Amino acid sequence: MRVRIPMVALAFIVAVKSVAAASIIELWEQVKAPPVPNLSASTVKANETALLLLDIEEATCNQEHRPRCIAAVSAMATFLEKARSAHMAVFYSNTGAGSRETILSPVTPRDDEPIVKAGVNKFFGTKLDEYLKAKNVRTVIVCGTTAFGAALHTATGAAQNGYKVVLPVDCVPGGSLYEEQATVWSLINGPGTGRVLTATTLDAIKIE
Repeated sequence: MRVRIPMVALAFIVAVKSVAAASIIELWEQVKAPPVPNLSASTVKANETALLLLDIEEATCNQEHRPRCIAAVSAMATFLEKARSAHMAVFYSNTGAGSRETILSPVTPRDDEPIVKAGVNKFFGTKLDEYLKAKNVRTVIVCGTTAFGAALHTATGAAQNGYKVVLPVDCVPGGSLYEEQATVWSLINGPGTGRVLTATTLDAIKIE
């Protein structure tokens, strides 16, 4: 007795075999970049917000390997002064080999601005969450390099710790355009971050 396979099922089997015949990497060639995300203005309260400047230091933000980070430092420095003038809390981070002295001079920390040292998630194994809670912070503005390092993982860590996240896309530079785009897309659309994150730019942030 011959078994007749419905055309829909047959098409599915053929499609599955076609996918199986190609490797995952080969299929990646079919990927098209998603549309550029919509950015929103953001209003934050100075007494409930902290600016996080992550790994803006010589080893990670330099002309040789990350020129887009160097290009972003001036805007970071301008916003840093705006934040300080509003008496907003400011926190820094270093990589394992970094120190207060290796942070780039345009965004040099003040003596009363704490620095944590960690891997890509600056909440992990540090007192950052404790520092933020001591200041009654509810929202963090994340600036960092590289995009898919400290920026991606610390923004995710902030969301997991119950903070709202403001992500100025012009201060999360990467080593490549793809890195920047993939990071921002992941944070906007990620199940852990999307519901608490606002994607914006530095000059579109209003401080009250």
